[in-house]
Amino acid sequence: MLLLFEFSNFLSFKDESSLNMTAMDCYRDHPYTLMPLNAKENVLRVAAVYGANASGKSNLCFAFETFRSIVLESANIYTNVASSTIQQNYTPFSLKRDGGDTSFRMVAKVGENEYTYGFEYNGERIVREWLYARNDTTHRQRTILERYSNGEMEFHRSVPSRWKSMATAIPDHVLALTFFNTLKEVHGPLREMFSFIQKTQVMGTDFYEAKSLLEKRLPEEIRQDKRGLLEFLEAMDTGIIDLRLDQMGGADICYTIHRGPEGEDFTLPLHRESDGTLKSMALYLFAKKAVREGNTMFIDELNVKLHPLMLKFIIDLFYAPSSTAQLIYTSHDTSLLDKRFFRRDQIWFVEKNQSGESQLVALSDYKMLPEEALQSNYLAGVYGGIPALKDFSLKVRK
Repeated sequence: MLLLFEFSNFLSFKDESSLNMTAMDCYRDHPYTLMPLNAKENVLRVAAVYGANASGKSNLCFAFETFRSIVLESANIYTNVASSTIQQNYTPFSLKRDGGDTSFRMVAKVGENEYTYGFEYNGERIVREWLYARNDTTHRQRTILERYSNGEMEFHRSVPSRWKSMATAIPDHVLALTFFNTLKEVHGPLREMFSFIQKTQVMGTDFYEAKSLLEKRLPEEIRQDKRGLLEFLEAMDTGIIDLRLDQMGGADICYTIHRGPEGEDFTLPLHRESDGTLKSMALYLFAKKAVREGNTMFIDELNVKLHPLMLKFIIDLFYAPSSTAQLIYTSHDTSLLDKRFFRRDQIWFVEKNQSGESQLVALSDYKMLPEEALQSNYLAGVYGGIPALKDFSLKVRK
């Protein structure tokens, strides 16, 4: 479970920004949106992020994607340091002459431990890196890994001594977490943290447009659980009553089947379906995997190509009581910005100030009366995160 994600000096975000997925005790509504962290705390299953175009809300998803890419790929071998992973993923605050260090930090509950992992870096080197673990039973925090700015590293006594001797061989542009996960035998906390980050998915606005996605995953899903997929498509009112696979040149070709007004069945190639239907199918495949395995998903502009009711349908998949899956998504669609659907601590706004700096703010930071309408307040600019439109007249030159 993701508890916290923080980052600073990244694209449009200059100062530290925090997305906190720990539920606030003061709110008692919608208990189905929560899952227990411990005897006293709960974690949110879903968080929605709103903001104007160019406000920086997509950069929140991209921040985690960059964090994930560096963790998974920093040990990749390149011909020179200039083309290292950190060089490719170093994008400091855009409106600042001196780049400075970018930082990422996350807190996650994995198994019986609560891990805090993070690092600071620039285009040349990893400046700092740390991994702490706090056990549910003892409540004691252990320093699993600490990497200092001078390059020295400190490890917990449980880390094998031979690994400690390897630390001096880790290049400046490679994360220790990445390096140690290239070994055949990996120390428990290092493996658990790496695996959690690896399983967290980040999806852009056009992920479903990649033909290889559905061409690769849909045939497998049809063979394994065709009934479940058809039930989902029926619930989404797509008009699809069946799916068929044909072989052509050794490849699977998928067709959808619709029933005409006179009861006759019509077979259509998959590409004839609407973008909304194709996106729904892709979301189903990813959401099913996340819910089954209890993974976290970031989705940028989830509402694109989806009707508001379909949007809610997708979100509700993550409220499965037996799962620890989480969904963090950005959106322009305000139809669900309502206390009937969300708790206040589930809603976030991204606003860009006059200096061009994006700021992430929780709705729970605002004082509100119980009868206030969230949607109308948001569109009126009470919470920020909306475009500052000015009068404009389209002039046609003769």
